Formats: sequence, C-alpha cells, structure tokens
Amino acid sequence: MNPSTSSSRSAGDMPAPRSAWRQELGTYLGLLVVLAAMMALFGSLSEYFLTRETLLSIANEIPALAVMAVGMTFVLIIAGIDLSVGSVLALSAAISAAAVLQWHFNPWGAAALGLLVGLACGAATGGIAVAWQLPSFIVSLGMLEAVRGAAYLVTDSRTQYVGDAMGALAAPWVGGLSAAFFIALLVVALGQLVLSRTVFGRYVVGIGTNEEAMRLAGVDPRPIRIAVFALTGLLAGLGGLMQSARLEAADPNAGLGMELQVIAAVVIGGTSLMGGRGSVVNTFFGVLIIAVLEAGLAQIGASEPSKRIITGAVIVVAVIVDTVRQRRTG
Repeated sequence: MNPSTSSSRSAGDMPAPRSAWRQELGTYLGLLVVLAAMMALFGSLSEYFLTRETLLSIANEIPALAVMAVGMTFVLIIAGIDLSVGSVLALSAAISAAAVLQWHFNPWGAAALGLLVGLACGAATGGIAVAWQLPSFIVSLGMLEAVRGAAYLVTDSRTQYVGDAMGALAAPWVGGLSAAFFIALLVVALGQLVLSRTVFGRYVVGIGTNEEAMRLAGVDPRPIRIAVFALTGLLAGLGGLMQSARLEAADPNAGLGMELQVIAAVVIGGTSLMGGRGSVVNTFFGVLIIAVLEAGLAQIGASEPSKRIITGAVIVVAVIVDTVRQRRTG
C-alpha cells in the first residue's frame, strides 16, 4: 500500500490493503490508458507525431515541469498551494546567469547559487504563511509578483544569453535524451521514496489529512510545512537551471503561467486539492499527459486560445474525477 494514498485516519476508516492496492493500480492503469489514447489520437491526426524526433523533443522539454511538479505534489498533499514557482524558476535562472556573466562564477558555483535562491524563496513563502497563519495561496501570490520583479531587476528586463555555461544539463546523454531528463527521473524516484517510505513523508500525508490530529500526536506541523515549501522552491530553482540550459538563456519572462501547468499535472495525476493524498509517480504521468497534449495540439495546428481552452477543460475534468473518487472512497 502506498502511504501517499493513506492518512492518519482511524483503523476502522482505513481501506483494506488489497482494496487500496487495487485502487492504486487502477489509478496507474487509468493514467496509462489516457496517455496511450492521446498518443494514438495525435498520431492519427499528424504523421509526424509518433516519430523519434517528436518523442525526444517532448522528453527533453519536460524536465523543468517534472521536477517542479514533484515539489507541488508535496505542497498539495499538505493542503497548501504555491503559485510562485514560475517566478522562482525565472529568478533562479537569472541569478545563475548573472553569476556566470557578471560575477564570474564557475558553472557549478552559479548553479549552486541558483538552487539556494530557489530554496530561500520557498522557505520564505512557507515561513511567512506559517508564522502569521496566512493562506499559502495569498502568500505565494504576493511572492509571485515580488520574485518576478526581482528577476526583472537582475536581468535589467532583458534576456541574458549564457551560451553553453549550463550546457551539460541539456546535452544529449543516452539515446538523444538529455542529462536533465535523467535527473528529472531521479527526482521523481527520490520524491516517491521520500513520500512513501520515510517518516517525513508520513508526516506530510498526516498533516494534509488531519493537522490537529498530528498536533495531538506530538508532531509540530510548522517546520514540516516550511520544509515542504522550501523543497518546492529548491526544485523550482532546479527547473530554472534546466530551462536556461535548454534555451541557453535566462529570460525574466520565463515560467509565466507555468504554475498552472504544474498544478494541472499534479491534479491530473490524482493528488487531492483537499490534501492528504497524492503520488509522485502519478504526478509524472500527469506531466507526460500535459506535455503530450501540448505537443499534439501544436502539431495539428491548434491556435493558442484553443490550446488554453482544451488544457483548462482537462484540468476541470481532472478535478471532477478527483471529487467523485473522494466521495466514493470517503
């Protein structure tokens, strides 16, 4: 049984292991069927979709979205939300670019600085929300604007071209797949391991399920909440490095609206917006579904407004499915 789908409910409310296993397997299979159906659909509509070039392009474009979605999975499981991840991505990339171009850091030092900036932004969001008991929605919305402004200041509102300073992340590694893709897979695997096999993961699920019960059990939710937001900021920073490596540039407008893509991928993967349930592996399937949907719509010539309408409809359907599933199992 995957603890990410369990909670701190009483034993009488806990689903039987066999039932929970079947439910989890059903979720995996359902996501795989949706993904396969989408690929078959777009493959029939475009002769170029099911080609090695297209599939490699999709795989090499998803690492930033994938690692950010891992962090967002943890945030949603604790019944929070972080709207600032797109801005944090932009600022982390901008700081790394400035470190290379202006401050003459070596690439490793610049990358470390970008990650630290992401970590600090996430910790600030979590810390403010916890210290003043504010909704994370409001705090992260303010952070979204503040961090985006900082990205404009650092870059002087211009795209900073870094060349191949971070090129190792985007360089083809195995079979045309970038190093960033394999790093994203590693982050997904580690995220699932932490969520399902560690005390920290159990606390995360417990807080999202019943925070008061965790307090009564002697667990202080505050540092765990801050740690979750810090992790999300760190992974957004990693996403910024991945994106700037792929584009060979740090754009202060990078990541605009990306927080919606991230949340969409997590929700499509079955993580509950109400907290207490989620799976990092399922989130990765959600990332693949979003990526295939966007690539397929682009190949068949869908307009930008059409793509937004369809993506929005997919998100709404995913939320409806999640709500129905909770009512049936709750």
